[in-house]
Amino acid sequence: MSYNPYRQDRDELKELLQQYDNLKKGKNFSFIEEESFERIIDYYDEKEQLALALQAAEYGIEQYVYSAALLLRKADILIALKKYAEALPILDKAELLDRRDTNLYILKTDAYLALDMQEKAAAVLEAAIDDFTGDEKLDLLFELADVYDDYENFEKVFDCLVMILDIEPNNEEALYKICFWTDFTGRNEEGIKLHQKIIEGFPFNELAWFNLGAAYQGIKLYEKAIDAYQYAIAIEEKFDYALRNMGDAYIRLRKYKEAIEVLEKVLELARPEDVIYEAIGHCYDRLNDYANARFYYKKASHLNTTDSQLIFKIACTYMNEAQWTSAIKFLETAMRMYKQQPDFNLAMGQCYMELNKLDEAIIYFGNVVRLKPKNVNGWLELLKCLYKATLFNDALVYVDFAYEQTEAKPIFLYYKSAIQFALGKSKEGLLQLDIAMTKNPKLIKKFIELNPSILQNQHVVDVIARYKKKKSI
Repeated sequence: MSYNPYRQDRDELKELLQQYDNLKKGKNFSFIEEESFERIIDYYDEKEQLALALQAAEYGIEQYVYSAALLLRKADILIALKKYAEALPILDKAELLDRRDTNLYILKTDAYLALDMQEKAAAVLEAAIDDFTGDEKLDLLFELADVYDDYENFEKVFDCLVMILDIEPNNEEALYKICFWTDFTGRNEEGIKLHQKIIEGFPFNELAWFNLGAAYQGIKLYEKAIDAYQYAIAIEEKFDYALRNMGDAYIRLRKYKEAIEVLEKVLELARPEDVIYEAIGHCYDRLNDYANARFYYKKASHLNTTDSQLIFKIACTYMNEAQWTSAIKFLETAMRMYKQQPDFNLAMGQCYMELNKLDEAIIYFGNVVRLKPKNVNGWLELLKCLYKATLFNDALVYVDFAYEQTEAKPIFLYYKSAIQFALGKSKEGLLQLDIAMTKNPKLIKKFIELNPSILQNQHVVDVIARYKKKKSI
């Protein structure tokens, strides 16, 4: 006959539950050991019959008055039943009997947190930590870090993780967590020293190399960050997060070809993500390779169909190639998602202006200045469009409004001068130009761009020459 330990355990539990039932009914004297009561409590707990589990704990405590273990099990059940205030005196009693069980402090912490008493929860753990060593101390430190996180004492979360890594430098959980908290708290210099120390003792710890790279990246030392990521990848060649961060570092350094190469490896190792495709598209965009940029933006958009910014970026690649009609098509899609986005309206206006459809362009530029009245570019585009459409009287009204809304930007004085010249008000135009030149003479280029033929006016040339002469002196 074959031995079946599972069946034996099941039979023992069945017999134990029968003994417990007899005890409750008072049928006959039935001795149940302390550990057996714990097993009965666990049985009901696992079946989520918490009331019966609590009853079993109380029967056990009646028989074993000085059992810290049973008191802890009762407190645990009370906490599960959300009876936090009732659990705390039980835990205090258990502490008098046995202070060496870390579950005691973890349960107290849970109760205080549930009662919104985070500082008391922290105090419990702070007082207990020095009484423990090894794994038990690590457990309490992790618990304390969570408590500090709960009441937003983020600096102390970082400190707890440092203490854990001082005890156990290769602790994976702490290494994963401290990477986030180093960045969140901005304690990158401390993070660099900590991980350099770990690497001295454990040079093949890829997480320590990764965290070192992330800390360097946090203070914009991108070359050093890349070196650290390369070590991490040399140890673990499929470390896709190191490759991701390395790609970002290359982008920050404007090394777009290297970034593309690294990010393509990420796609080989991990499931495709829109952010990776978008980052590669951005690199090609910066390299003026708009066809490839568009290809990757579209891949990103297929994975994230609700992101209007991706559609906008596709439109911009067409605009950079002067494919205005194609750009409009994608801008229309983006605007169906987010009609009131000023950038989308601005781009749409620019496309229609390039196609010489000025009435449509004016509508979109009007939307921009309505949505963002302090936006300088929106006003400039609207005024250029009105100028191009020879709507000079309208332009004269709006240029004053633009000057007022943008806190008196000098560029609008130049535009007002150009509009006055266009209206045949040469005297006013010259006076306005003179005022503009006193404010910012460098902006004269913008004035000339609006109407290059203005340089045929000798009076205008004289004003410009006078300020150039002053500058040379």
